[in-house]
Amino acid sequence: RLSGPGYAPPVLLTNAEFRFIATQQLGEMGGDASKILIEPALRNTAPAVLAAAIALEHEPDALMLVAPSDHVIRDDQAFRAAVEVGAEAAEAGRIVTFGITPDRPETGYGYLELAGGGEGPQPLARFVEKPDAERAAQMLAQGNYLWNAGIFLFSARAMIEAFQAHAPDYQTPVRAALDGARRDLGFLRLARAPWESLPDNSIDYAVMEKADNLTVVRFSGRWSDLGGWDAVWREQLERMPAGDGVVADANSTAIDCRDVLLRSDHADLQLVGIGLQDVMVVATGDAVLVADK
Repeated sequence: RLSGPGYAPPVLLTNAEFRFIATQQLGEMGGDASKILIEPALRNTAPAVLAAAIALEHEPDALMLVAPSDHVIRDDQAFRAAVEVGAEAAEAGRIVTFGITPDRPETGYGYLELAGGGEGPQPLARFVEKPDAERAAQMLAQGNYLWNAGIFLFSARAMIEAFQAHAPDYQTPVRAALDGARRDLGFLRLARAPWESLPDNSIDYAVMEKADNLTVVRFSGRWSDLGGWDAVWREQLERMPAGDGVVADANSTAIDCRDVLLRSDHADLQLVGIGLQDVMVVATGDAVLVADK
């Protein structure tokens, strides 16, 4: 969904531990990266986004689409259409965020409150933290709240200027991390010392909640951020032939179960659930999780 006419090869930012699997998966999709930046320490999305913007500032008006790697979006064409809708606002210097039309009162996502109505790009009224169940139901009923997908579109120039205005302390260490980066095979390792001096902060808190030039584009297609095992269960449920809410992988067996997730990551560790309901069991090499779904 991030390729085709109008899309340049992506810039990947990832931790050193994931550098090989990231490039392997990219190769399996037949793609290539223009840059692969390796973060020497976990510092959340704010430094990562600024590093990518600075890496692209030789094309300051080129549009950057920030997309977390763990999202499931079933309809690629619909997503690219939403990006096209937001492109005009981004070319005009706006920061575009994509909101997902909610289909349930979800408490695990943050929300975007729209300042306007209609289906086209809308100004953002405010970000809303993850609500409790009652508040989530109220927002769903009101109809002017969308899930915050954490997907953004803007020009490299607009994001660098936004950091300068709202989080100026990031500029010097991020630039130093890029200037001091060293080549390692096909990767560019950012310099450790300046990167570690950065605060651990998301792009939402550092910039987005302070900026006054945000536009929201609604996306009504199927979306999940796979942020928890309940999201994995919900995403895989439609692919299961039985209608009993059971999601079990090849190494798991469910007997007289309903609405369960059974998952074992190893073929030599067979997982069997008997008479379970609303339970998730996930077995890995070094731990087993058993929890109320």
